[in-house]
Amino acid sequence: VVYRAGEGWSYEPVGGGGKWVRTRAKDQLEVAQKAFDERDYSLALKAARRTVKMWPLSDYAPQAEYLAGRCYEAKSQDEKAFKEYQNLLEKYPKVENYQEILKRQYEIASRYLAGQWFKLWGYVPFFPSMDKTVAMFEKVIKNGPYSGVAPQARMNIGAAREKQSDYPLAVRAYETAADLYHDQRNVAADALFKAGIAYNKQAKTAEYDQSVAGQAISTFAEFISLHPTDPRVPEAQKIMDGLKTEQSRGSLEIAKFYERKGRWKAALVYYNEAADKDPNSSYAKEARQRIEQINKRNPQEAAAVGN
Repeated sequence: VVYRAGEGWSYEPVGGGGKWVRTRAKDQLEVAQKAFDERDYSLALKAARRTVKMWPLSDYAPQAEYLAGRCYEAKSQDEKAFKEYQNLLEKYPKVENYQEILKRQYEIASRYLAGQWFKLWGYVPFFPSMDKTVAMFEKVIKNGPYSGVAPQARMNIGAAREKQSDYPLAVRAYETAADLYHDQRNVAADALFKAGIAYNKQAKTAEYDQSVAGQAISTFAEFISLHPTDPRVPEAQKIMDGLKTEQSRGSLEIAKFYERKGRWKAALVYYNEAADKDPNSSYAKEARQRIEQINKRNPQEAAAVGN
């Protein structure tokens, strides 16, 4: 085990210590590159990191930091690779392969979105985390707000929130993407459709919150209006019809609750809603029958609601 000032402790094979160490940045980077090309990622990482630590202001430091990130990726240490790339972009914002590095960050975050586990101490697979995944995508967007990967990074934030069943945050991410990239037709259409899907999922978790179903219907209606030739229009229309039926059912249940309490005026309001939300449904038919019965028993209440 060898200690070097400014570098810390490192392991050197017996009899071979220091053979990879050079006294010039250019030579040290060449050691790193040669080891990387030969797939000796441990040696390449040591040589690359030494180049950055000893000559941080040299012209060779950005390439060395890039190689360090590539080594971490090759060693399946994606989180460390992402951080190395982040350091590189922050310290050397004019690096020539900026867009490639940004794409690598995006691909790493996408692997975590797909279910890859984060590692304890960088080695032991420990847990998946959509919060950490979202944080990665947010850094990608911050690093390249107008890059080619930024729109999909925003969409992937929505997908990550959906995996957490945090539908309000998913909707926010999709709607932000739809607003920011309204001039990119495919992105805008996809964002609106997925926002509607997220609203629909949220509506299923809130039985008596009809406002969420209403937001889903409005979002799908906007999607159909703006993108009438999209192949997903029939699916959007089918979901809208189902939501309207669900709204009718929900209003019917609320109306029955008020009727049982003898609150005829409130019952009539919700029975009328049930009849209007989805006029051809069985719920609407039952609502109209209940309205007729209440009108016969309580003509004054019916007149008040009518006014």
